[in-house]
Amino acid sequence: MQQKYGESVTEKDQKKYDKYSKKYSEENFWKKVRRHALKAGKEIIFVALKLYYVLQRPEIPAWTKTIIIGALGYFISPIDAIFDFTPVIGYSDDIGVLVAALATVTAYIDEGVVKLAEEKLKSWFG
Repeated sequence: MQQKYGESVTEKDQKKYDKYSKKYSEENFWKKVRRHALKAGKEIIFVALKLYYVLQRPEIPAWTKTIIIGALGYFISPIDAIFDFTPVIGYSDDIGVLVAALATVTAYIDEGVVKLAEEKLKSWFG
């Protein structure tokens, strides 16, 4: 086990983050959100948008970026624990990963981040 960000991280966990962080790109994020916003639902998209906008802040530490990129990479990935096209439960694993990441980086979520996410959400969902 290695020490990272003040916590013990198993090699298996680190490999998961590394795997999904490779899936993340700004282009892939917006493509996934645009295509799946209605199907995924407001709550999932709101969490994803907050993470995205935190990631855009230049002053956040590298560990925060790593957590967010791993979570958004998982969200973007077409292959995850529960396939997104599975009725009813398809996004349940995604929301779990996104909420865990959000809880970890919550100190970096300010009014500006929330406002940007709310504005984007409103433009899609009304």
